[in-house]
Order: sequence, then structure tokens, then C-alpha cells
Amino acid sequence: MAGRPPVTTRPGAGPPRRTASAVAAESAGSSPTVVVADAPADHPRDARTPSSGYRALAASLRPHRRACLAGALLGLAGSALGLAQPLAAKRLIDTLETGRTTIVPVLVLAALLLGAAALSALGQYVLYRTAEDVVCSARRRITRRLLRLTVPELDRHEPGDLITRATSDTMLLRQAATQSTAPAVTGAVVLVMTVVLMGLLDLVLLAVTLLVVALLGAVVAAAAPAIGRATRQAQESVGEIGAALERTLGAVRAVKAAGAEQQETEVLEDMARSARRTGVRAAGWQAVSGAASAVAGQAAFLAVLGVGGARVASGAIDVSTLVAFLLYLFALAPRISQLVDAVGQFQIGGAAALRIVAVQHMDVEAVDTPSRTGTARTGKPPRQPPAEVRFEDVGFRYQPRLPAVHQHVSFTVPAGGVTALVGPSGAGKTTLFSLLERFHTPDTGRILLDGRDVQRWPLAELRAAIGYVEQDAPVLSGSLRHNLTLGVADSPDDELHDVLRRTRLEAVVARLPQGLDTLVGHRGSRLSGGERQRVAIARALLRRPRLLLLDEATSQLDADNEAALRETVAEAARNTTVLVVAHRLSTVTTADRIVVLKAGRVQAVGTHTELLATDPLYRHLATTQMLTAGPGGMGEDP
Repeated sequence: MAGRPPVTTRPGAGPPRRTASAVAAESAGSSPTVVVADAPADHPRDARTPSSGYRALAASLRPHRRACLAGALLGLAGSALGLAQPLAAKRLIDTLETGRTTIVPVLVLAALLLGAAALSALGQYVLYRTAEDVVCSARRRITRRLLRLTVPELDRHEPGDLITRATSDTMLLRQAATQSTAPAVTGAVVLVMTVVLMGLLDLVLLAVTLLVVALLGAVVAAAAPAIGRATRQAQESVGEIGAALERTLGAVRAVKAAGAEQQETEVLEDMARSARRTGVRAAGWQAVSGAASAVAGQAAFLAVLGVGGARVASGAIDVSTLVAFLLYLFALAPRISQLVDAVGQFQIGGAAALRIVAVQHMDVEAVDTPSRTGTARTGKPPRQPPAEVRFEDVGFRYQPRLPAVHQHVSFTVPAGGVTALVGPSGAGKTTLFSLLERFHTPDTGRILLDGRDVQRWPLAELRAAIGYVEQDAPVLSGSLRHNLTLGVADSPDDELHDVLRRTRLEAVVARLPQGLDTLVGHRGSRLSGGERQRVAIARALLRRPRLLLLDEATSQLDADNEAALRETVAEAARNTTVLVVAHRLSTVTTADRIVVLKAGRVQAVGTHTELLATDPLYRHLATTQMLTAGPGGMGEDP
């Protein structure tokens, strides 16, 4: 997007880095836009941002706590039936020793087995379904938030990293919900119940078991922080890969034209190797925890078998008690492993939840609803009069440490007609459009639309009054119809076809296989540059704007289509105020007034004839390649 500054960190954050981890670690009425503070890793943390992964994970799961509790209770009921099975087995053995019938003990044991399996399966299903709800809710929150981020906030983050937060990080929440939170709770309860029952059977064997388990706990406690650190680094590495891949694919033609495929491939491969190293480090610590759990289980079994055999031999306990205790030990080992795994999943899910929650504290624009959005049109609404624009002593810079883009800019754009902005590259022409759209806020002065400060307009109402055609004329992946009716999906067909005629898109639609419903490809790749520009102009005209902003909107059109669109703009100027960044002499000479900018200041205002006679800079621009009569122009303007 023309006018967007290079990615930088906030003041005091140190030199910028191009990796996603560094950049990432870098409502309405008549009030100004309300924003909330961001709290990435390398910025001061907002008091509202959870300070730990556990709190962030708990915040993500809190809206689904009832479903999680239901799944946990079902799993707990199944585990309780499982705990009754060793006692039933002991009763069966005692019955066999007395020679009595075993039908009832066998039926009881079978019922316990089936009941435990059914309840555990149902609880697992509830947990998995809840996990999907958690992922869906998180993705809805993130996507809703991402589209409301301010332009400066978007400039501070790599798109690929933001996409990773909405995709892979949310998947980790599912694992946390199904493999750590509820299982940890049920596992802890069942473990306590198991230990109590083991104590009722024999306290000596219980002491032997707890001694081995204590050794395991020490190993896990030592490994948990390392697992968390390695996991966070692994997730940041994945975010870096996503950001780099998005950057490369977004400019794939430039990469291919420069023969830089191998160079970019090596960059991505280096990132993949870095991600592998951090992933292996995390896997190593998880393996240590898993191995400690397995060793503890085997050691506990051998110790209980040895000590228990001696106690059976001495007559302290009978065989059925030892068998029941061993069955409880076998049931205890998976619970211990479950808790060990839960610690690792807590670390993974907590790291992901922190990255997701950070999105909720990034700067966002006010949320309000334009008067025309969401309501079907019944006939054409009355056309609003053209808007008057006035810049009063406007000063602006993208960052405090960067040079000023505008200094004391003051001029008036009367209602109706065409006003052209001209000046050398870097004069700040496109940035004026960004300030009008409230993508950025002036540091000093104010911008008035119909005598009212744009900062006092409800944001949606302001943008509904403005049609903006950017210099690179972005087109979204999807159908041509979707692109044309973006933001005005309720436009009547007759109005749509009228705009197609005025922008000379009828022939383009006629040759497409599905007409308006034809898919235009990624970023409009199936359309030519001139066709994309005409689509952007048609989209702006369809909004019936009171103010039409054209940022060199005809730079990729041939002479015939450019002349036709100049007629379209002249026609629109009878009912709309048109403000155009002009790089072509053909555009400037037909303008009602021209504003000459230089180094962020207004140098002169007048008509083409007046400025040729009075302003040396304009005369220089008009007589050199800075204002050309044919295709081309000055390129992007900040």
C-alpha cells in the first residue's frame, strides 16, 4: 500500500528486526476513535494482559468451563468405576478361595468394565467437542480483531505472524483443552482416590510407591520451565516461517523475475532448520519427562512386587490384597503419565494462549455501523451533496524519530469539482489520503470534512462518505462481483451494471466464463493491471461517495481507457468532490484547482495556467518527466 512506512518498533524498543518474532514481540458516536494498548513481548505490558501462560489459557477456556466440567465429571465417573474394579477382582479371588459360586462377582466386574468404558468415551467426546468450540471461539475473536486493527498496528506486525496466531496457535488450544486442563483435574482427583484406596489396602506398600513417585515429581518440576521456554521459541519460529513465506509469495513475480528463488529458498530453509532446532529442544525435555514417568512406573512395580511378596510370605497380607494393590498401581501409572503430559501441554497451550491474548490488546479502531451497511436498499437513496475538505496547519510523522511527512499543511478543497495534488515523490500526497481516511492521526492541526473534524466523525460514517482508490488498486481473492460490491453487497443490479458501463468493464465481464461470478485469483492475478484499476474505481463509484480519493488511479490504463475514465471522473465531479493524486499532465490540466506540495508543505494553489505562470516548481514538473502526458508516472508516493 502506497504511503505505508517501513516496519519499525515503537519508541524505545530499539532497532527494528525483520523477523516475525521481533515484530510480534514489537467504539462510536461523535467521539474520537477509541483504542486499547498492545502488549507484545518487547513493549511495556498492559495491566489487562495476563502475565503468565496459565492465566492466559484459563481466560481462553473460561467461557467453556461448564462443558469442560461436564466432560471432566463424566471422565471422573468412568475412572471411579475403574477404581472399583480391583476391589471387585479381590472379591472374586476371595470367592474362588472359599469355593463359592463366582457368578455375581463376575457380573459385577463385567458391569464395572463396561460402565467405565462407556462413561470415559462419553466424557472424551464432550471434551473433544468443547475443544473445537474453544478453537472456533478463539479464531472468531482473532479474525474480528485483526480486521479492526489500526493501520499503524498492522505496520508493526508481519501478516504471516498474525495469520499463524489465528491458525496454528489456536490448534494448540485444542490440545490444551483435551490433553491438559480437564484430564489434569480428573487425573489429580483419581490419583488421590487411588492413593487412598492403596493406603486402605497396605500402608507399607503405599509408602514404597510414594517414594518412587516423589522422585518422578522432582524430575518433572525441573523440566517444566525448560519445556515452556523451548515451546515458546518453537512457536515463534513457526510464526517467522509464516511471515517469511507470506512475504515471498506476496511478491512471487518479483522473486522469479529477479531469479531469486534459490536465495529466498535458502532463507526459508534456514528458518525451517531453526524451527527444527527449537522443536527438537522442546521434544528432548518432553522425552525426559516421559522417560522419568516410565522409569518411575517400572521402579514402583518392582519395588511393590518385591516388598509385597515378602509381606505375603510373612503373612502380613494375603495374596488377594497384593493383587488388588498391583492393579491399583497399574491404574496409577497412566494417571501419573497423564499429569506429566498435562504439564507439557499446559506449557504449550499457555504459550499459544499468550500470543492469542496479545492480539486482543493490540490497537484497534472504533467499532460502529455506517448508515447504509446491513440494510437492504429499496430503490436509490437520495444522493448526498459533495463534501468540502479543509486542512488546517496539519503536521504528521509516522514515528517520533522519523522525519516529518507534513509541516503546517493548510488548503481547502471546495465541494464538487476536481482538485489535483501534485509534487515530487516524497512530498506526502498519498499520506494526506491516509489522514483523511483516519488510517493515521495528525500530530498537529486538524482536517475538517464539511466543517467537522474527521476525528469527531463516527469512523464508519466517515468512510461510508469516502470512495478511495489506492495506487496499487488491490483486488481480493474471490469473485468479481464480491470485489465490486465490497462493503455495499446490497447494491441493486441496475446500479451495478451502470457502474460497469461507466468504467468500461462490460466487455471484461462479457468475456469471463462465469461473468460477475468468475473468480479473479489471488490478488486479482487473472485480471490485468488496468482491469484491476477499473475494478477499484467501479467499487468506489458504487459507494456513491461524497468525496472520491483517486491515488493515480489511471496509471496502468491505455490512452483510450484513460480518456474514457477521465470523462467518468468529470461526470462524477458534478455530484462528488474528487481529490486526485496526479502524476500525469493530462489529469492535471483538466482539474479545477491544483495543490502543489513540496517536502511536506503547500507551495502553491491555483489552476494549470496560473501555476505555469507563477510557480517555478510546478512549471518544472509540467515541462519534465515528473508530470508525463503518457503512461507511467512518478511511482509510489509516501
